[in-house]
Formats: sequence, C-alpha cells, structure tokens
Amino acid sequence: MNRPPRFAFESPPEAVGIAWVTGGELHHMRDVMRLTEGARVALLDAAGVEYLGALVKYDRARAVVRIDSRAAPRAVARIILATAIIKGPRMDFVVEKAAELGAAELWPLLTARGLVRAPGAERLARWRRLASAAAKQSLAPQPMTVHAPIEFIHLIRAVPADTLAIICGEGARRLGDILTEAAPQAALLACGPEGDFEPREFEAATASGFVAAGLGPNRLRSETAALAAMSIAAERMNRGA
Repeated sequence: MNRPPRFAFESPPEAVGIAWVTGGELHHMRDVMRLTEGARVALLDAAGVEYLGALVKYDRARAVVRIDSRAAPRAVARIILATAIIKGPRMDFVVEKAAELGAAELWPLLTARGLVRAPGAERLARWRRLASAAAKQSLAPQPMTVHAPIEFIHLIRAVPADTLAIICGEGARRLGDILTEAAPQAALLACGPEGDFEPREFEAATASGFVAAGLGPNRLRSETAALAAMSIAAERMNRGA
C-alpha cells in the first residue's frame, strides 16, 4: 500500500482534530506536490509522532488538515552522532544521510584539527532544513535534532545519562562488536576531523568514560567515518525493531 506524503509540523493538532501546515512545508504541499482537497497526508511532529489525515483546504498562509488517526513513534534505539564540522557540501551530505539512517541528534563538533571554526547561523539553519526533509522522505521514525556547534571538550561533559559514549579512532576494537556486546538503548558516537582527534582530545574522552571503537582497517575520510559509524550503530542497535 502506498504511504501518503509526509510533512513536518510544529504544533500538535487541536482537540477537534485540526492541524495546520505552514512555511516551507506549505510550499512543498501546495506548490511542489500540488495536493488538492481530500488528499491523504501524514504529519510528523517534533517528538516523532505521526498523524494521518486529509487536506481540507488552503488558507492564505497555511494548509488545514483534518486528523483521523495517530501512531506513536516506533521503538528504536537512540543514536547521537557527534561529528567534526567539515567544509562545504560534504557536511551537508553528512547531515542528510545521518537523518536518513535514523540519528536522533546531530552534534556538530569544533575540534583542535577541524578546519571550520564558526559555521554561522545561516549554515546551521540549512542543516536543520536538510535534516527535516531527509527524515520525512526516508520515513525515519523520528526527526533529527541538529544542535548548535559545540567544543569537543564540552561535549564529553554533556553525554546524557544511560548513554554509551564511543569515540572512533584507528586501531581500536570494532564498533559493531562493542555494540553487540553492550546492547545499549542509547549511544553517542564521536567522530573526528581529517587527521582524527588530537591525542589530548582522545585521552580526555577516554578518561571521561568514552569507549574507543574502530571502523575497520582502512583510513576513512571524516564524512565516510561518521556515516559508517552511524550505519553500523543503526543496524546493531535496532535488530528486531
């Protein structure tokens, strides 16, 4: 059965079962997909709850949708990808594909060897738009939150409770084996820039409880390493989901 097109929205439906779609999502619904009254749609809120309904009408600045059912978020492991910021479209690619793979959060890292120091508000907003679109199109179970850039030393002090913290690096035990053995419900994956983390960053992380993990024998570009780690974690942590 074909699934209806999916759109993101911020406000929960009213008690009477009416929801509104605005902004870029309205443009996509009305001007790109050209959906007409009666079309079936799915709406995804910020908590990952999906609502199904039908398009009632377009007002000047919003689409009115009548909700007839809702589905709770799929039970999946929570994966946070914390990856060094890289230049240009390569970072856009990481953001988009991490959302498709089901990351719950993305923390852009400022690291000692990183070449990007201040990506700026406009670029951060672009990453958030990419994440939202990718989660919708891939039918990911939840939207991916893209946080403001954070210094690596601050990240290692901000790991959420009950989360397995992992730092990826050469020569360490395989990530897949670590995840299979630990079977965590939540994990944070820290991936470095070109040239990897500096030794002092790696030491600070492991001293704070991070587990070192490897991604195989080849030397990977930073975007490849981040997405390889995310893919391995998504597969190992969501078996049977």
